[in-house]
Amino acid sequence: MAAFFNSVRQGFGGRTGKSGNGNSFKGNGQGASSIGFQSNPSLAPSPSPVPQSPALHQAMSFENSSPSDSQSSLSRRPPFFFREEYSNLIVKGNFMTLAAKPVLVEEGEWLAHQVVEQYRLLDGMIQIIRTPDEKTGVAICNPDVCPTMSASGHTYTWLDNHKRPIKIPACQYIQLVQKWINGKISDSNLFPVDVTFQSPAAYPSGGASTPGANTPIALGPTSLNAPLSALSGREWLGKTSGFPENFESDIKSVYRQMMRCYAHIYHGHWLDPFWHINAYKELNTCFIHFINVGRLFNLIGDKEMEPMQPLIDVWMSRGLLPAPPQAGKPENALAPAPAPVPVA
Repeated sequence: MAAFFNSVRQGFGGRTGKSGNGNSFKGNGQGASSIGFQSNPSLAPSPSPVPQSPALHQAMSFENSSPSDSQSSLSRRPPFFFREEYSNLIVKGNFMTLAAKPVLVEEGEWLAHQVVEQYRLLDGMIQIIRTPDEKTGVAICNPDVCPTMSASGHTYTWLDNHKRPIKIPACQYIQLVQKWINGKISDSNLFPVDVTFQSPAAYPSGGASTPGANTPIALGPTSLNAPLSALSGREWLGKTSGFPENFESDIKSVYRQMMRCYAHIYHGHWLDPFWHINAYKELNTCFIHFINVGRLFNLIGDKEMEPMQPLIDVWMSRGLLPAPPQAGKPENALAPAPAPVPVA
Protein backbone atom coordinates (compact mmCIF):
# COMPACT_ATOMS: atom_id res chain seq x y z
CA MET A 1 0.00 0.00 0.00
CA ALA A 2 2.98 2.29 0.51
CA ALA A 3 3.54 2.08 -3.24
CA PHE A 4 -0.02 3.28 -3.81
CA PHE A 5 0.48 6.26 -1.52
CA ASN A 6 3.68 7.13 -3.37
CA SER A 7 1.76 7.02 -6.65
CA VAL A 8 -0.86 9.33 -5.15
CA ARG A 9 1.80 11.85 -4.15
CA GLN A 10 3.43 11.68 -7.58
CA GLY A 11 0.09 11.86 -9.35
CA PHE A 12 -0.81 15.11 -7.62
CA GLY A 13 2.55 16.60 -8.57
CA GLY A 14 1.16 17.87 -11.87
CA ARG A 15 -1.45 17.33 -14.53
CA THR A 16 -0.86 14.84 -17.28
CA GLY A 17 -3.12 16.76 -19.64
CA LYS A 18 -4.08 13.46 -21.27
CA SER A 19 -7.52 12.00 -21.57
CA GLY A 20 -7.91 10.75 -25.12
CA ASN A 21 -9.41 7.63 -26.52
CA GLY A 22 -7.93 4.23 -26.07
CA ASN A 23 -7.34 1.95 -23.16
CA SER A 24 -6.93 4.80 -20.69
CA PHE A 25 -10.66 4.37 -20.08
CA LYS A 26 -10.21 0.76 -19.08
CA GLY A 27 -10.11 0.52 -15.29
CA ASN A 28 -9.23 -2.78 -13.65
CA GLY A 29 -10.27 -1.70 -10.18
CA GLN A 30 -7.34 -3.52 -8.60
CA GLY A 31 -5.38 -2.23 -5.67
CA ALA A 32 -2.67 -3.29 -3.27
CA SER A 33 -3.52 -5.80 -0.57
CA SER A 34 -1.17 -4.86 2.25
CA ILE A 35 -0.37 -1.74 4.23
CA GLY A 36 3.17 -0.54 4.69
CA PHE A 37 2.40 1.55 7.78
CA GLN A 38 2.49 0.42 11.41
CA SER A 39 -0.44 1.19 13.68
CA ASN A 40 0.30 3.24 16.77
CA PRO A 41 -2.79 3.28 19.01
CA SER A 42 -1.07 5.47 21.60
CA LEU A 43 -1.11 8.35 19.11
CA ALA A 44 -4.78 8.02 18.29
CA PRO A 45 -7.17 10.70 19.51
CA SER A 46 -10.00 9.49 21.70
CA PRO A 47 -13.09 8.46 19.70
CA SER A 48 -15.64 11.21 19.18
CA PRO A 49 -19.38 10.87 18.49
CA VAL A 50 -20.44 11.38 14.90
CA PRO A 51 -22.98 14.18 14.45
CA GLN A 52 -26.22 13.51 12.63
CA SER A 53 -26.97 15.12 9.29
CA PRO A 54 -30.12 16.83 8.00
CA ALA A 55 -32.63 14.70 6.15
CA LEU A 56 -31.99 14.16 2.46
CA HIS A 57 -34.29 13.35 -0.42
CA GLN A 58 -35.98 9.94 -0.36
CA ALA A 59 -35.02 9.25 -3.94
CA MET A 60 -31.44 8.77 -2.75
CA SER A 61 -32.50 5.47 -1.12
CA PHE A 62 -31.42 5.73 2.49
CA GLU A 63 -32.91 6.15 5.92
CA ASN A 64 -32.52 9.00 8.37
CA SER A 65 -31.99 8.96 12.11
CA SER A 66 -34.74 10.06 14.46
CA PRO A 67 -35.19 13.80 15.21
CA SER A 68 -34.28 13.24 18.86
CA ASP A 69 -30.93 11.74 17.86
CA SER A 70 -30.26 14.68 15.55
CA GLN A 71 -31.06 17.22 18.25
CA SER A 72 -28.92 15.52 20.89
CA SER A 73 -25.98 15.46 18.49
CA LEU A 74 -25.91 19.25 18.27
CA SER A 75 -24.20 19.47 21.66
CA ARG A 76 -21.48 17.01 20.69
CA ARG A 77 -18.13 17.92 19.29
CA PRO A 78 -17.71 17.14 15.59
CA PRO A 79 -15.66 14.08 14.64
CA PHE A 80 -11.95 14.61 14.17
CA PHE A 81 -12.08 14.61 10.38
CA PHE A 82 -14.37 17.67 10.49
CA ARG A 83 -11.83 19.68 12.49
CA GLU A 84 -9.38 22.04 10.84
CA GLU A 85 -6.32 20.50 12.52
CA TYR A 86 -7.02 17.21 10.72
CA SER A 87 -7.92 18.69 7.33
CA ASN A 88 -4.37 18.87 5.94
CA LEU A 89 -3.26 17.38 2.62
CA ILE A 90 -0.14 15.74 1.24
CA VAL A 91 0.21 18.41 -1.46
CA LYS A 92 -0.09 22.16 -1.75
CA GLY A 93 -1.22 24.26 -4.69
CA ASN A 94 -4.31 24.92 -6.80
CA PHE A 95 -6.45 21.82 -7.34
CA MET A 96 -8.32 23.59 -10.13
CA THR A 97 -5.34 23.01 -12.42
CA LEU A 98 -5.99 19.26 -12.08
CA ALA A 99 -9.71 19.60 -12.66
CA ALA A 100 -10.12 22.23 -15.39
CA LYS A 101 -10.60 20.84 -18.89
CA PRO A 102 -7.73 21.53 -21.30
CA VAL A 103 -8.81 23.81 -24.11
CA LEU A 104 -8.28 21.30 -26.92
CA VAL A 105 -9.91 18.34 -25.15
CA GLU A 106 -13.58 17.54 -25.70
CA GLU A 107 -15.57 17.65 -22.45
CA GLY A 108 -16.86 14.09 -22.72
CA GLU A 109 -13.30 12.82 -23.15
CA TRP A 110 -12.13 14.83 -20.15
CA LEU A 111 -14.91 13.66 -17.86
CA ALA A 112 -14.37 10.05 -18.90
CA HIS A 113 -10.72 10.45 -17.94
CA GLN A 114 -11.66 12.11 -14.65
CA VAL A 115 -14.19 9.45 -13.65
CA VAL A 116 -11.71 6.64 -14.27
CA GLU A 117 -8.98 8.48 -12.36
CA GLN A 118 -11.28 9.28 -9.43
CA TYR A 119 -12.29 5.63 -9.24
CA ARG A 120 -8.64 4.56 -9.23
CA LEU A 121 -7.95 6.80 -6.24
CA LEU A 122 -11.06 5.65 -4.40
CA ASP A 123 -10.19 2.01 -5.03
CA GLY A 124 -6.88 2.54 -3.26
CA MET A 125 -8.72 3.84 -0.20
CA ILE A 126 -11.15 0.91 -0.29
CA GLN A 127 -8.28 -1.58 -0.34
CA ILE A 128 -7.13 -0.14 2.99
CA ILE A 129 -10.40 -0.91 4.78
CA ARG A 130 -10.38 -4.38 3.22
CA THR A 131 -7.03 -5.16 4.81
CA PRO A 132 -7.29 -8.02 7.34
CA ASP A 133 -6.71 -7.11 10.98
CA GLU A 134 -3.38 -8.49 12.20
CA LYS A 135 -4.99 -10.04 15.29
CA THR A 136 -8.31 -11.36 14.01
CA GLY A 137 -7.56 -11.89 10.34
CA VAL A 138 -10.90 -10.25 9.52
CA ALA A 139 -11.16 -7.27 7.17
CA ILE A 140 -11.35 -3.88 8.88
CA CYS A 141 -14.72 -3.20 7.24
CA ASN A 142 -16.78 -6.31 7.95
CA PRO A 143 -20.46 -7.15 8.59
CA ASP A 144 -19.99 -7.10 12.37
CA VAL A 145 -18.38 -3.65 12.47
CA CYS A 146 -20.43 -2.15 9.63
CA PRO A 147 -23.75 -4.05 9.40
CA THR A 148 -25.15 -1.33 7.11
CA MET A 149 -23.77 1.10 4.54
CA SER A 150 -24.06 4.23 6.64
CA ALA A 151 -22.57 7.69 7.09
CA SER A 152 -23.56 10.48 9.46
CA GLY A 153 -26.97 9.12 10.35
CA HIS A 154 -27.87 7.99 6.83
CA THR A 155 -28.19 4.36 5.80
CA TYR A 156 -27.81 3.72 2.08
CA THR A 157 -29.74 0.76 0.72
CA TRP A 158 -29.33 -1.52 -2.29
CA LEU A 159 -32.09 -2.61 -4.64
CA ASP A 160 -32.71 -6.36 -4.73
CA ASN A 161 -33.84 -8.35 -7.76
CA HIS A 162 -37.38 -7.10 -7.23
CA LYS A 163 -36.25 -3.45 -7.11
CA ARG A 164 -36.92 -3.28 -3.38
CA PRO A 165 -34.48 -1.35 -1.15
CA ILE A 166 -32.70 -3.60 1.34
CA LYS A 167 -30.05 -3.02 3.99
CA ILE A 168 -26.81 -4.86 3.42
CA PRO A 169 -23.40 -4.70 5.16
CA ALA A 170 -21.15 -1.88 4.04
CA CYS A 171 -18.49 -4.26 2.72
CA GLN A 172 -21.07 -5.97 0.51
CA TYR A 173 -22.50 -2.64 -0.65
CA ILE A 174 -19.05 -1.34 -1.60
CA GLN A 175 -18.21 -4.60 -3.38
CA LEU A 176 -21.41 -4.33 -5.43
CA VAL A 177 -20.68 -0.68 -6.22
CA GLN A 178 -17.20 -1.56 -7.46
CA LYS A 179 -18.52 -4.40 -9.59
CA TRP A 180 -21.11 -2.04 -11.07
CA ILE A 181 -18.58 0.75 -11.73
CA ASN A 182 -16.10 -1.66 -13.30
CA GLY A 183 -18.88 -2.86 -15.57
CA LYS A 184 -19.63 0.71 -16.63
CA ILE A 185 -16.00 1.57 -17.31
CA SER A 186 -15.42 -1.67 -19.22
CA ASP A 187 -18.52 -1.14 -21.37
CA SER A 188 -17.19 0.04 -24.72
CA ASN A 189 -20.61 1.43 -25.56
CA LEU A 190 -20.50 3.81 -22.60
CA PHE A 191 -16.73 4.41 -22.59
CA PRO A 192 -15.78 3.97 -26.27
CA VAL A 193 -12.20 2.98 -26.99
CA ASP A 194 -12.43 3.04 -30.80
CA VAL A 195 -9.88 5.65 -31.83
CA THR A 196 -11.21 5.58 -35.39
CA PHE A 197 -14.55 7.10 -34.38
CA GLN A 198 -15.46 10.34 -36.06
CA SER A 199 -18.42 12.55 -35.43
CA PRO A 200 -20.76 12.88 -38.43
CA ALA A 201 -19.95 16.57 -38.32
CA ALA A 202 -16.32 15.72 -39.09
CA TYR A 203 -17.06 14.01 -42.38
CA PRO A 204 -16.40 16.03 -45.53
CA SER A 205 -19.44 17.41 -47.25
CA GLY A 206 -18.49 15.84 -50.58
CA GLY A 207 -16.68 16.51 -53.80
CA ALA A 208 -17.20 16.54 -57.56
CA SER A 209 -18.15 12.85 -57.57
CA THR A 210 -20.71 13.02 -54.79
CA PRO A 211 -23.41 12.19 -54.09
CA GLY A 212 -22.96 8.67 -55.42
CA ALA A 213 -25.47 5.90 -55.80
CA ASN A 214 -24.98 4.77 -52.21
CA THR A 215 -24.55 8.19 -50.60
CA PRO A 216 -27.37 9.08 -48.19
CA ILE A 217 -28.80 12.52 -48.74
CA ALA A 218 -30.00 14.43 -45.70
CA LEU A 219 -33.41 16.05 -45.65
CA GLY A 220 -33.54 19.80 -45.86
CA PRO A 221 -34.26 21.99 -42.84
CA THR A 222 -37.86 22.25 -41.74
CA SER A 223 -37.46 25.95 -41.02
CA LEU A 224 -35.07 28.51 -42.39
CA ASN A 225 -35.11 30.21 -38.99
CA ALA A 226 -34.21 27.10 -36.96
CA PRO A 227 -30.94 27.27 -34.98
CA LEU A 228 -27.97 25.22 -36.13
CA SER A 229 -28.22 23.03 -33.03
CA ALA A 230 -31.73 22.04 -34.02
CA LEU A 231 -30.75 21.40 -37.63
CA SER A 232 -27.86 19.15 -36.61
CA GLY A 233 -30.01 16.95 -34.37
CA ARG A 234 -29.98 16.28 -30.65
CA GLU A 235 -26.89 17.27 -28.69
CA TRP A 236 -25.50 15.70 -25.52
CA LEU A 237 -22.31 15.56 -23.53
CA GLY A 238 -19.59 13.67 -25.40
CA LYS A 239 -21.57 13.24 -28.62
CA THR A 240 -18.73 14.43 -30.86
CA SER A 241 -16.37 11.90 -29.26
CA GLY A 242 -18.69 8.93 -29.64
CA PHE A 243 -20.18 8.81 -26.14
CA PRO A 244 -23.84 7.72 -25.94
CA GLU A 245 -26.72 9.95 -24.95
CA ASN A 246 -26.92 8.37 -21.48
CA PHE A 247 -23.23 9.05 -20.79
CA GLU A 248 -23.83 12.10 -18.59
CA SER A 249 -26.50 10.50 -16.43
CA ASP A 250 -24.40 7.35 -16.01
CA ILE A 251 -21.23 9.12 -14.89
CA LYS A 252 -23.30 11.17 -12.43
CA SER A 253 -24.64 7.91 -11.01
CA VAL A 254 -21.08 6.59 -10.75
CA TYR A 255 -20.00 9.76 -8.99
CA ARG A 256 -22.91 9.55 -6.56
CA GLN A 257 -21.99 6.00 -5.56
CA MET A 258 -18.33 6.95 -5.15
CA MET A 259 -19.41 9.80 -2.87
CA ARG A 260 -21.27 7.34 -0.65
CA CYS A 261 -18.15 5.18 -0.40
CA TYR A 262 -16.05 8.17 0.67
CA ALA A 263 -18.69 9.18 3.23
CA HIS A 264 -18.67 5.70 4.78
CA ILE A 265 -14.88 5.55 4.79
CA TYR A 266 -14.68 8.80 6.73
CA HIS A 267 -17.51 8.18 9.18
CA GLY A 268 -16.75 4.51 9.71
CA HIS A 269 -13.00 4.14 9.33
CA TRP A 270 -11.17 7.45 9.69
CA LEU A 271 -9.78 6.55 13.11
CA ASP A 272 -9.11 2.93 12.29
CA PRO A 273 -7.22 2.51 10.08
CA PHE A 274 -6.44 5.89 8.47
CA TRP A 275 -5.39 7.74 11.62
CA HIS A 276 -3.57 4.72 13.02
CA ILE A 277 -1.45 4.28 9.89
CA ASN A 278 -0.97 8.04 9.44
CA ALA A 279 -2.76 8.01 6.08
CA TYR A 280 -5.58 10.47 6.73
CA LYS A 281 -3.81 13.18 4.70
CA GLU A 282 -3.74 10.88 1.68
CA LEU A 283 -7.45 10.25 2.16
CA ASN A 284 -8.09 14.00 2.41
CA THR A 285 -6.10 14.67 -0.76
CA CYS A 286 -8.00 12.11 -2.82
CA PHE A 287 -11.33 13.34 -1.49
CA ILE A 288 -10.73 17.06 -2.03
CA HIS A 289 -9.77 16.32 -5.65
CA PHE A 290 -12.92 14.21 -6.02
CA ILE A 291 -15.12 16.99 -4.64
CA ASN A 292 -13.46 19.71 -6.72
CA VAL A 293 -14.02 17.84 -9.99
CA GLY A 294 -17.57 16.90 -9.01
CA ARG A 295 -18.58 20.46 -8.21
CA LEU A 296 -16.81 21.99 -11.20
CA PHE A 297 -18.62 19.79 -13.72
CA ASN A 298 -21.87 19.41 -11.77
CA LEU A 299 -21.39 15.66 -11.34
CA ILE A 300 -22.67 15.65 -7.77
CA GLY A 301 -25.38 17.55 -5.94
CA ASP A 302 -25.38 19.32 -2.60
CA LYS A 303 -27.63 16.68 -1.04
CA GLU A 304 -25.13 13.89 -1.70
CA MET A 305 -22.31 15.97 -0.21
CA GLU A 306 -24.17 16.72 3.03
CA PRO A 307 -22.61 13.88 5.08
CA MET A 308 -19.19 15.46 4.40
CA GLN A 309 -20.21 19.12 4.13
CA PRO A 310 -18.42 20.26 7.34
CA LEU A 311 -15.06 19.11 5.93
CA ILE A 312 -15.82 20.75 2.59
CA ASP A 313 -16.61 23.98 4.45
CA VAL A 314 -13.29 23.77 6.32
CA TRP A 315 -11.37 23.41 3.07
CA MET A 316 -13.23 26.33 1.54
CA SER A 317 -12.55 28.53 4.58
CA ARG A 318 -8.84 27.67 4.34
CA GLY A 319 -8.78 28.45 0.62
CA LEU A 320 -7.81 24.86 -0.24
CA LEU A 321 -11.00 24.13 -2.16
CA PRO A 322 -12.04 26.62 -4.86
CA ALA A 323 -15.53 28.03 -4.72
CA PRO A 324 -18.06 26.45 -7.10
CA PRO A 325 -18.09 28.03 -10.59
CA GLN A 326 -20.32 31.07 -10.88
CA ALA A 327 -23.32 30.97 -13.18
CA GLY A 328 -22.51 32.39 -16.59
CA LYS A 329 -18.76 32.14 -16.08
CA PRO A 330 -16.93 29.68 -18.33
CA GLU A 331 -15.62 26.73 -16.33
CA ASN A 332 -12.23 26.92 -17.95
CA ALA A 333 -11.73 30.68 -17.69
CA LEU A 334 -9.20 30.23 -14.92
CA ALA A 335 -6.19 32.32 -14.04
CA PRO A 336 -2.89 30.46 -14.38
CA ALA A 337 -1.90 28.83 -11.10
CA PRO A 338 0.68 26.26 -10.03
CA ALA A 339 -0.49 22.67 -9.89
CA PRO A 340 -0.44 20.88 -6.53
CA VAL A 341 3.00 19.68 -5.48
CA PRO A 342 3.92 17.22 -2.72
CA VAL A 343 4.45 18.77 0.70
CA ALA A 344 8.05 18.46 1.80
